[in-house]
This record gives sequence, structure tokens and C-alpha cells, in this order.
Amino acid sequence: MSDYAKPLPRGEDVNGEFYQFCKQHELRFQRCQDCGAWRHIPRESCAACGSFNWRWERSSGQGQVFSWTVIHRAMHPGFAPDVPYATVVIELAEGVRLVSQVLDLAPEQLRVGLPVEVVFDDVTPEVTLPKFRPLPQSAGV
Repeated sequence: MSDYAKPLPRGEDVNGEFYQFCKQHELRFQRCQDCGAWRHIPRESCAACGSFNWRWERSSGQGQVFSWTVIHRAMHPGFAPDVPYATVVIELAEGVRLVSQVLDLAPEQLRVGLPVEVVFDDVTPEVTLPKFRPLPQSAGV
């Protein structure tokens, strides 16, 4: 039994497929095979063209900080030891956005456009979460 006290993502349907790739330390997103559009959150059809013809493709894992909010009051007891912490929207090179966390950086050091790369956090034996770290050239932020 894990001592991880935070909520875990649901591992159902295509959402579960996303997290299975994360468990393998691969960041993959759906990509339409008809129009080429990348998408996240996983779903059955393409929002750009309506096609059901898609596959999972590997992401570069690199992106930048798009936006964030700093949490000062935990709404779940599992997050209480972390306050204040930032929930960050990362825009990946492929154009999709993912809500996550930037590790090794205080919330006041975040900035729009900060280059980041994915790292994988094996939070339980069954669940791995994609998180991000500043790229080395931006470490002195």
C-alpha cells in the first residue's frame, strides 16, 4: 500500500491509455491522422475535423510555462504539506496544454515562457504522473 495521500487520476478509457504511457515514462498525445491536429484531453474524435482516425504519438516532452496559479490553502488534506504550491499550465511544443507542476522551482520564480521538460513521478506502484523541470539553460531563473 502506498502512502501517497493525494487524489489520483482515473484510469478509464482513453484517459487510462494516456496514463499507461506515463507509467512507461513516455509522454504521448493523440494526433489526428486526417488533419494532423494534436489533442489533449484524450477523446474519441478530433475537434478540428471530426475524424475518428487517430493514434498516440510521442511528444518531445519540451514546452513552456503558459500560466499558473499559486495555491495558499489546500482544498484536499493531501496537499496541505505543499502549500504554497503552483498549479501550472504547460504548453508543449506540439501545441497541447497540460496542467501539471514544475519541480525544483519556487512559485515566485515562475514566468510565462519559462522552458521546461517532462519528468515522470512514480507516485504509486500503479500511477506515474508527468511533471516538469526547468530546462538547464533556464535554471538560474
